[in-house]
Amino acid sequence: MKIPSSIWTLLIGIVLTLVSLWYGQNHGLLPTAASDEAVLIDGLFSAMLTVSVGIFLLVEGILIYSAVKYRRRASDNDDGPPIEGNVPLEILWTAIPAIIVLGISIYSFDVYNQIGGLNPHGGHEAPMIQESMSMPGTAMAATLSEKPSTTAANLIAQVDATQEQEAQAPQLIVNVAALQYAWLFTYPDTGVTTGELHIPIGQKVQMNMTANDVIHAFWVPEFRLKQDVIPGRQTEISITPIKIGSYTLICAELCGPYHGAMQTQVVVESQEAFDSWMQEQLVASKETLNQAVAINSSDLSPDEFLAPYTKNMGIHSEMVHQIHHSSTAND
Repeated sequence: MKIPSSIWTLLIGIVLTLVSLWYGQNHGLLPTAASDEAVLIDGLFSAMLTVSVGIFLLVEGILIYSAVKYRRRASDNDDGPPIEGNVPLEILWTAIPAIIVLGISIYSFDVYNQIGGLNPHGGHEAPMIQESMSMPGTAMAATLSEKPSTTAANLIAQVDATQEQEAQAPQLIVNVAALQYAWLFTYPDTGVTTGELHIPIGQKVQMNMTANDVIHAFWVPEFRLKQDVIPGRQTEISITPIKIGSYTLICAELCGPYHGAMQTQVVVESQEAFDSWMQEQLVASKETLNQAVAINSSDLSPDEFLAPYTKNMGIHSEMVHQIHHSSTAND
């Protein structure tokens, strides 16, 4: 029994769809998703991969089938029959890619908006909300001058916008400074500055970043977010970690000969562990300051003061003493 070509086309389409869907959801090409933003971007990546695999298998399958079926035979020296244009087929292979590109564009735009790349109302509604909240008479004046239904609708809209703004506001702000070849993190609420980033799980963290020398790039693969850090300009990135662990922060912009060594750790931990770590940093900062004050107020000679540091560098105290005396004599 000869199976009609339409049945074959349907069966091949079903197989390609199933294979594409399976591989798109089970590819294992990405590292662990450790932030809310990573989950959104992974969904977009899986959707694009599913479509790409389906198109790849379809195109390659047609090429292989055509190469085998229409190959040149040993006894065939004639040209093949001429093939004229097929308008429905041309419309089909133009419309399908257009629909795919449009769908991916809308999906990408939505993901970009959800991770904070676009907030079309933030720049316009925030001043109005602040004004209405700081001036109690505004609501009363609006009630007297406008229709009750319109005023109520405006007030409800303002309340909703306020709640949305509060939900989107960061719960922790960290100032990030990039320099050749290190990262420095400052927590404005406490004044603590460290070379390792600690953030609590489940909280939205906003990074205010700037560079001291050349362009760098903040990139944590598990967060799926990357942002340039530019000298003389503040850039921002928001992260909501969802998985406890230690992740590598990489500079993703060539910044000099030791660019590859510009790495540090991002530690995602519970709120209790984060508070404990912050308290340790505050105590350590206080102890360091007290030691500096104690050393400065003591009557140590320059070579005695530098002895603990020069010893670690392999410099003898006699050399420091000679340098000090020679410089004093020259003065």
